Amino acid sequence: MKVLALALCLTLISLGYSNTLDSCQGRCGYGTDSNFSCQCNPSCERFKDCCSDYVELCKEASTTCKGRCGENYNSQNKCHCNSKCQQYNNCCNDYEDHCDGDEGGSGPEITDAELKKISETLYALDSNKASASDLIIDPQTLVSDSQTSSQNDLSSKPLFRYLNEELLFSRPTYAALRAVLDNYNRMTGQNEDFSSQQLDEQENFVRETMSNTELGKELFMFLHSKGVYTSEEEFLHDLKMMWFGLYSRNNKKMDSSGFEHIFAGEIKGGKVSGFHNWIQFYLLEKRGLLNYYSHSFNGPWTTFPDILGMQFKWDGYYKQVGSAVIGCSPEFDFAIYSLCYITRPGKQCRLSIGGKQLIIQTYTWDNSSYGNGKKFIGSAFPASP
Repeated sequence: MKVLALALCLTLISLGYSNTLDSCQGRCGYGTDSNFSCQCNPSCERFKDCCSDYVELCKEASTTCKGRCGENYNSQNKCHCNSKCQQYNNCCNDYEDHCDGDEGGSGPEITDAELKKISETLYALDSNKASASDLIIDPQTLVSDSQTSSQNDLSSKPLFRYLNEELLFSRPTYAALRAVLDNYNRMTGQNEDFSSQQLDEQENFVRETMSNTELGKELFMFLHSKGVYTSEEEFLHDLKMMWFGLYSRNNKKMDSSGFEHIFAGEIKGGKVSGFHNWIQFYLLEKRGLLNYYSHSFNGPWTTFPDILGMQFKWDGYYKQVGSAVIGCSPEFDFAIYSLCYITRPGKQCRLSIGGKQLIIQTYTWDNSSYGNGKKFIGSAFPASP
């Protein structure tokens, strides 16, 4: 009998069973387990009962995303590799190298590297953006994040010193945007009621920016190649729904849409909500309805488009940080927000323009939907670098 038991033991050893009991393979981060002769949690270092491969498999692995993409959150890990780590700024340093944004989620399987490549292509195709001779801004006072709530006017001059309206506003996409911007009641809690002409202006904006520009065509071809849309008409229809479809932000009224919130701006709870478009800012400042106070961040670009996080008052209502892409064409603004919302809904979206990173934060509107359970755009804006 003893001989049989010894033979069985030797067989198990030869099969690697004893190594399994003494290994951290598949056990990193677990609590203490008395079924094993050694442990694989951070406490094992204190109690000196770590398995021999703890450092290699657990401690060193806890700082890399290799083999960990899409894992469940574990507070014992030093850094993380799931879809929310970018939102909470706790990703491992090699998250993009190993996971590259394709570890799961509600968007299509498009990697961060692909997003950076297509955004550089869109940037290169933005032939309608303002040049340094077309647009001059005067950012004046830079404030810290802690100063943005003070509501102090620290800039005596307007933000926009000069814009070549004759050139830029004569272009079809600029004209299409301006036609839509004045169709909204900025106060939430009051129904939006569009005329047939205003509905036509929405349709025209989508077609002018996405069908009649090389930039818009490139965006469609990219999303089509990834299987997101089967036809251009499906693409245009979905954009119109996600951007212009109405939902309620206040008092159960159909008072808001992604476009109104982001491009036109709204007033909710006594303060400015949304408002992330430079052309709307310029038009209101020119009319004396908007007073620029300061900026809390400025992008690294020395040409347009650039990024600015602005503090201002809109006809008596304050905006603590209204970030916008300054100097880009309407089609570029519309394209990058659409790209990020489609591929990274409710997340940070990492793009590249001119070789420098641009982060767009998107939010879904979860209280209502359109089509087959699709979510409207809640918000999208450039995040502070």
